[in-house]
Parts: sequence; structure tokens; C-alpha cells
Amino acid sequence: MTPKPRTAEYFDGWYADKSATPQVAEIMNRNLGLPPDAIAGSVPGSAIDEIADGLRLKPGGVLLDLACGRGWYGLEIAARAGARLIGVDFSAEAVRQAADQAGRLDRDAEFRTGELTASGLPDGSVNAVLCTDSIQFPEQPADAYRELRRVLVPGGRAALTSWEPVLAGDERLPERMQRVDLDAGLRAAGFIDVEVVDRPDWLALEHAMWREAVALDPSADPALRSFHGEGVRSLANATALRRVLATATAP
Repeated sequence: MTPKPRTAEYFDGWYADKSATPQVAEIMNRNLGLPPDAIAGSVPGSAIDEIADGLRLKPGGVLLDLACGRGWYGLEIAARAGARLIGVDFSAEAVRQAADQAGRLDRDAEFRTGELTASGLPDGSVNAVLCTDSIQFPEQPADAYRELRRVLVPGGRAALTSWEPVLAGDERLPERMQRVDLDAGLRAAGFIDVEVVDRPDWLALEHAMWREAVALDPSADPALRSFHGEGVRSLANATALRRVLATATAP
């Protein structure tokens, strides 16, 4: 069955609920090895150095965090490189929380609303693009890969994290996950030096997080109910997905 598109309004509510329930962030950060005060996602803290190395940002460069969510990963990577961050997300609530987090951390960053497939940035305007765990959401994924390529300067680097099916066309998975193929998507968009690597250690940390989510009593709390439900669904597909990191260069 084709899943309903996840709208900006859906994510506005999702981010607002999570912000109102700190227990979700506490469980996620503890299991994923993230700082206790991070407002982040499902990519573990141990991944940051590898992603930063793949992006090859230099001091004074510009990093675009596309579909940035609350922005923590882009903020951390840009700060380590001495680069400037632009974050784009279609959820106004995510953008608001990302800007608040940047202010709290005293980071040089700009956040704006925009689509993964249409960021609103000029052609060739950034040195690197980060996209964490979001490439599966557009109805036309090829448009998202082309957007990554469009905004990069020649020689600019892209890094994407995602999940891919262990078996192509595995009908246990939602259609949006069945079709994820980072290597094919990046190459079709014109990228070179494409490398996609398995990260089973990330997946192990994630599964530990979901086991704790499933074990909790969500009661009537919207964020805990969502977290619990996502854990149930994720563990049901635990053997069907692999965790991957992709890097590529814009020619």
C-alpha cells in the first residue's frame, strides 16, 4: 500500500509534541551517544566525525543541511569545520526549534522553510550538503537528488544517511523504503565518486533505542505514543533494513 505523504503540518505537530516531552530526547540521546542537551534525530554521535570527514568542509565554507529538522547535526558539523550553516526544512516548527538551538549554542547559522526538492538556494551556492534520514520522503526522490546536485559548487560534497532494503522490493516495508537506493539516485543526478557503506553499529544503537521505546508506557502522551509506535514498526522490520552512509562529489 502506498503511504500517505508526510506533510509539513504533520511534522509541525510531531516536532511540537516531542519538544513538550523531554523523555523522548533523553532516551534517544542516551542510546545514541549524543550530548544530553542535543535536540537531534536517529543518527548516533559516533557518526559525526565520519560524516564530517566525508563532507570535507573547510573554514569559511557553507554547509546546507537539507531537511534539517531541529538542525543539531548540521550545527555540530559546521562548527567543527569553522563553516557557516544554512538549514532548510518544510516544517516551520522544525525551523523554529533549529533556530532556537543555534542561539542556545551560539552558532553561525540561518534556518529557513523550503522543500527537500526545492530549497530556494541559488545554483552552485554551497560547498557541501548534508541530508540525514529524509531522502525517502519526497514523492519523486529523483527531484531531491537533483536538488542536492544543483546547489553544490563543482567539487562540492554530499553526505546522506538513510536506511536501504536488504532485499530489493521487500513488501514488508513501506513503499517509500522499498525504493531507497542511494547509489542509483546519486549517480542518476550526475554525482561522481559515489560511495555507500553499511553501518551496522549505527543500527545496533538504534535498535536498543527502539526496544526501550517499545517497553515504555506511553499513556496518553502524544509524543510517547508516537515514539512507542515508531519503535514497534521499526523493530518489526529490524532485519529488512540496513543502515547506510553515502558520500559523493558534484563534478
